[in-house]
Amino acid sequence: MSTEMTTQPKRTKGLRRRWMVSSLLPVITILVLISALVSIGLGSAYYSNARSALEAKAAAGAEYFNTYVMTSYEEYYHSATLYANSFEDSDRVELQFLNSSGAVDVSTRSMMIGSVPGTQDVYDALSSGEISSFLGRDRATGERILAVSGLLKFHGEVVGIIRFVTATHNLDSQVLLTVMIILAIMLAVSFVVVISSLLLINNVVAPVSAVSEAAKQISGGSYGFCIPNRYADEMGELVDNINDMSVKIGQNEKLQQEFISSVSHELRTPLTAINGWAETLLDDVGGEDEESQRRGLQIIIKESSRLTKMVEELLDFSKMSDGRFTLDMEPMDLQAEFEDTVYTYHQIFKQEGITLLYSAGDAYDEVISADPVRLKQVFCNVLDNAAKHGGSGKRIVTRLNRSRGHYIITVRDFGPGIPEEDLPHVKEKFYKGGSKARGSGIGLAVCDEIVRLHDGTFTIDNAKGGGTIVTIRLPIRHPRRESGSKK
Repeated sequence: MSTEMTTQPKRTKGLRRRWMVSSLLPVITILVLISALVSIGLGSAYYSNARSALEAKAAAGAEYFNTYVMTSYEEYYHSATLYANSFEDSDRVELQFLNSSGAVDVSTRSMMIGSVPGTQDVYDALSSGEISSFLGRDRATGERILAVSGLLKFHGEVVGIIRFVTATHNLDSQVLLTVMIILAIMLAVSFVVVISSLLLINNVVAPVSAVSEAAKQISGGSYGFCIPNRYADEMGELVDNINDMSVKIGQNEKLQQEFISSVSHELRTPLTAINGWAETLLDDVGGEDEESQRRGLQIIIKESSRLTKMVEELLDFSKMSDGRFTLDMEPMDLQAEFEDTVYTYHQIFKQEGITLLYSAGDAYDEVISADPVRLKQVFCNVLDNAAKHGGSGKRIVTRLNRSRGHYIITVRDFGPGIPEEDLPHVKEKFYKGGSKARGSGIGLAVCDEIVRLHDGTFTIDNAKGGGTIVTIRLPIRHPRRESGSKK
């Protein structure tokens, strides 16, 4: 028991782990990827917008100087100084004018005059003649900057470079804040997903554990044990099915125990009679009491026949259980077969003080396809039951009719009938209800299977006015040219 208690939590953890790996891990991975892509996209958009703004300023400044100012170098220097002094965004962006050697001649920040930035945007602008940008660290200050450079020309020769520089710490902070917000949203969503998933898996694990424990109890022999059903979903349906299985296993277990006890008793009774009379006859070998010997032999024959019938029922039940129960179909005169059976039992029942009556709606000589041996087994079993359970009525009435493509055979006794609570179960295997009559409890189950294989119906009801009535409906099917078997 201790091993089971330690194994169950491991299996529960394993189920949760598989759930986390198969469900949560992909969701969280997707969230992380989305967050990373959104963060990268927004960061790129921020830097791209800042670069575009500086490139627009550089393009406008270069256009202005190249078109209106470049009349002489002195005019260029004077205009650059005025342009720098009137630059409105000097608090955020540094404006520089570099000479053709890359040194700063004019700047909105005087401390930078004479310095050589040496960044890639300057070299790219000089080599390509296009507006060029640079994002990285300033070699002089070590801070991250965004710089854009454009060429200034006079008569086709490079006179200088207009350069806009801005520190990116505000932009970096904004990007970082955006990333943090996205990360916080991702963590919040992941938290909600994890919590909801854990609640879901716990709602699954708890009933699964209960069902597993119940299954252990059932497999351990606690047949009939039921799980309290507090679920209204598929789990509730599973619990109902397991409870139904447990109840049915318990019922079958009880029926099998009763069957074994009943069969043991049924076998013991004729065996005792056979053994007793055999010993009596053995002791009286050569005796003169011929009547006693004849009576003993009759009892031995009768009890042997009863044993044979019980063994045959057990064999039929075994074949039903493993699917080997078959029919040997051949042309058959149903009315003649049934009348022969009734005639045979008429003599037997007469000795027991029971009147057996028979009537037919007409003379039916139509040959049908059926298994005569199996159907006679049904007729005999039904008549035996009628005498066994309804013999107190001292009368059994049988009838054969034809209606709507079916032969209908009824056998009615006038005994006490079947209790209403037993009526739905009388055809179940091993079921005997409150009956004290001898028998294995599988005869009617075999009869029902035989009739079913003939595509017919086998019903048992209480008759109006008392007693029990058995109705056998068999379809009228013309025999084929070749006989065969049906499973």
